[in-house]
Amino acid sequence: MTAWRDVEADVPEFARRVQALFDAHRHKTIATIRADGAPRISGIEAEFEDGELVFGSMPQARKGADLHRDPRFALHSATVDPVQGAEADWPGEAKISGRAIPAGPIKDGPAGERFHTDITEVVHTHLDDAATVLVIEWWTPAHGLRRVERE
Repeated sequence: MTAWRDVEADVPEFARRVQALFDAHRHKTIATIRADGAPRISGIEAEFEDGELVFGSMPQARKGADLHRDPRFALHSATVDPVQGAEADWPGEAKISGRAIPAGPIKDGPAGERFHTDITEVVHTHLDDAATVLVIEWWTPAHGLRRVERE
């Protein structure tokens, strides 16, 4: 199992950038898999807590049922458009994929179920310093950090 603390330990600067993108906005988007195999997109709140990426699901929510049936998920940070003329300041967007691990009821807050994550991939998409090239960096437990640039 790969926790967020493992990403932080392996690639601290990359992990800091990704976490900053997730922490910048309260609402994120999660993709789960429906019973018929189709994708489902839902809004969600997620947090980095004690070296873990955690999120919850309200009682009887479809995303929670999806995750119990098939724990695979993809979590996307909030997306903001680059400001025209200041594209080099755009922080980009981040994605984390993995498997959701049920962790019992939510103790502080509204009723629902809490999930921890087993991370399989972390991605940061952004522009280079000159804002002329799209940069895709991704990390996996098996291959570490990789990078491609696209014009």
